[in-house]
Amino acid sequence: MESSNTGLTRTLLACGLVAGPLYVGVSLVQAFTRDGFDITRHTWSLLANGDLGWLQITNFLVTGLLTIACAVGMRQALRGQRGGTWGPVLVAIYGLGLMAAGVFTADPMDGFPRGTPLGPPAAISWHGILHLVCGAIGFAAMIAACFVLARRFAGLGQRGWAWYSRATGIVFFAAFAGIASGSSQPAIVLSFVSAVILVWVWLALVSARLRTATAWR
Repeated sequence: MESSNTGLTRTLLACGLVAGPLYVGVSLVQAFTRDGFDITRHTWSLLANGDLGWLQITNFLVTGLLTIACAVGMRQALRGQRGGTWGPVLVAIYGLGLMAAGVFTADPMDGFPRGTPLGPPAAISWHGILHLVCGAIGFAAMIAACFVLARRFAGLGQRGWAWYSRATGIVFFAAFAGIASGSSQPAIVLSFVSAVILVWVWLALVSARLRTATAWR
C-alpha cells in the first residue's frame, strides 16, 4: 500500500513538470503564428479570442487541471510538514485560476484578433471582468505559495531554495503589478511574459525536488 501511495504521489507531482512546458509551449507557438498577435503588446490571455481561441481555452483548462493534480501530490508529499497545508492549497488556487481564465475569456483589445480597434476595449464585458478577477486571485495565490515554500526551505536550512523561492515571488509580484496597471508598453508586457515563464520553472523544479525526496522515503 505504501509503495502504491508513493507511486501515485510521484505521478501527481510529475504533472507539475508537464504543466509549465505545455502552457508556455502552446502559448508561444500561437503567439508567433496567430494573425495580428504581437508578443510585445498582447498578453497570452488574448489568444482565447478569434477562430482559434479554443486552442488557448483548452490550454488554460488542461494546464489548470495539471496544476491542481500537482498540488494534490504536493499535499501528499508534505503532509504533516511545514508548508504542507497552505503551499499546496495556494498552488491549487492558481490552477483553479487558470481554469477560470479559460471559462471567462479576456475581451479582444488593441488590434487582436485582427480587426479589433487599437487600445483598450470601449467597455469591459462581464466575462472580461471575471477573467481579471480570477486571474488576480490566481496570481496572488501563486505569489503567496512562493513565500510559503520559501519559509519551509529556510526552516530546513536550505537557504538557496529559500532565496530562489522568495526571488520568484518578488519578480512575479512586480511583473503582475506592472501588467495590472493597464500598461501595454513592450517592456511591461515582456516582463510579465518572462515572469510567467519564471514561475512555471519554479513550480517544475519544486515538483521535481519533492518527487525525488518522495522516492527515497
